[in-house]
Amino acid sequence: MPGVGPRSAERIALWMVRASGRFNRSKSRALSQIPQAIRSCNLCGFFAASDICEICADSSRLAELLCVVEQPTDILPLEKTGAFRGRYHSLGGKISPLDHVGPKDLRIKELLERIDREKITEIIFALPADCGRRSNYKLYCRSVEGQTNQSYTNSPRPFQSVAGLESADELTLSAALSGRTKIDR
Repeated sequence: MPGVGPRSAERIALWMVRASGRFNRSKSRALSQIPQAIRSCNLCGFFAASDICEICADSSRLAELLCVVEQPTDILPLEKTGAFRGRYHSLGGKISPLDHVGPKDLRIKELLERIDREKITEIIFALPADCGRRSNYKLYCRSVEGQTNQSYTNSPRPFQSVAGLESADELTLSAALSGRTKIDR
């Protein structure tokens, strides 16, 4: 399991053996059913128990504000801040020719369709720290994979760049989200 080192794995395994009565079959069954019970939201790609996740189903969120992230897990630190009340769109990865991941393997087409369909007025690209802004409407990255991404993420509306989700604390993310400014064409 990612993030679980050998010592933690050993402690978990020993706890499961010692807690044989407490760690019963219903817990084992629940763990084994997670892949079938949790799926990707049809709109944003976040984790959902049905076709649409709780964030997309929340009518109190700002439908015209969209935050684009690389992975569904990138939504979690943004949600913890409580500062963002818009909607999200997970690309599901990044273009990586070395790993045979192309634009058709990502949710770029769905993003462009959402921008038109949902009348998005503001887009925030909250992408890894190796990404940034080359011009008002193009996303670019300094990595080889990211340089390919710029060709596919042109956006018809201004955006503010927020980077470093993997290392930013909640206060920093909250300040970045609340302090964003419009970038004119």
